[in-house]
Amino acid sequence: MTCKRAMDWLNKQGIDYQYRDIKKENPTFEELKRWYGRSGLPLKRFWNTSGIPYRKLGLKNRLPDMSDEEQLRLLGTNGMLVKRPLVVGTDFVLTGFQEAEWNEQFK
Repeated sequence: MTCKRAMDWLNKQGIDYQYRDIKKENPTFEELKRWYGRSGLPLKRFWNTSGIPYRKLGLKNRLPDMSDEEQLRLLGTNGMLVKRPLVVGTDFVLTGFQEAEWNEQFK
C-alpha cells in the first residue's frame, strides 16, 4: 500500500521513475552497499521491520551483533527484507514513503 501511495505521489508531481519489484528482483549486495553509502541514512532505515521474514529470522535481536557488511549481504538475499518504497536518485536515496521527506527532496 505504501508503494502505491508513493507511485501516486510521484505521478501527481510529474516525476519520472522506473519501477522495480524488489520482491521479485531483489537488490544485490553491491547495489545495497552503494545506495547505503550514498544515502547518509542509518542502515536500520533499509530494513522492512514489519515484514514476516524480518520477524521469522529474529532480526530485531540479531542485527545489533552484525556488521554493516553482514547486514547488507543478508538484505541482498530477500527483497522482502528491504524497506519499500526505495527510491534511488542520482545523489540521494529514500526509504519508505514519508511525504514531508519526499517533498523536501523533490522540491
